[in-house]
Amino acid sequence: MSANLKLYGYYRSSASYRVRIALHFKGLAFENLPVHLVRDGGEQRKAEYLRLNPMGQVPALAIEDGRVLTQSTAILEYLEERWPKPALAPRDPWERAKARELAQIVNSGIQPLQNLGLNRELQRRYGETERGVVEWNRHWVANGMDAFEAQLRGSAGTYCVGSDLSWADLFLIPQMYNARRFELDVTRWPNAARIDAHCRGLPAFAAAHPDRQPDAPKA
Repeated sequence: MSANLKLYGYYRSSASYRVRIALHFKGLAFENLPVHLVRDGGEQRKAEYLRLNPMGQVPALAIEDGRVLTQSTAILEYLEERWPKPALAPRDPWERAKARELAQIVNSGIQPLQNLGLNRELQRRYGETERGVVEWNRHWVANGMDAFEAQLRGSAGTYCVGSDLSWADLFLIPQMYNARRFELDVTRWPNAARIDAHCRGLPAFAAAHPDRQPDAPKA
């Protein structure tokens, strides 16, 4: 489906990753415009990008008329309301709330604590070592994923919430990617690991994978 969308993101950003999944799942054509978070001090800090997103974060989505949305949750809700089919929000009010609850465990309870900007501040301001930063990330990812797994026991089916794909899965799969990056044993979360393995085999998730993005390092 042609939609004339422009996605500004970074291949390894979990927030960008989840928006890419949604765009591919809904069959929306988009231009993938990389914003490198490390090179030259971080392209997200450049004045040109800050005019799009004053927070200096990714992703940002420019729609057809040039207006720009930032924050992945706002972008996902916009995509769902503008292009409701195929759906990512469960129709049942309780299931929809559960999908949002699980998404927010990742979005509010894990991601901010593993954010690249926070990691840099731990090193710059507090003198933390690189290994110490890795251990910090491992701790908070494991802590959050333990809670996510506990919540899945009451909602999981094929996906995080029953038998249909939802926002919760779009937040889980990038977070599991990060858990593996930090060398955590994801089998400690059996429901999450099962859902992750299933989703990664779906075309939308495969197309959105960090390794398949234009700014991913070449092997």
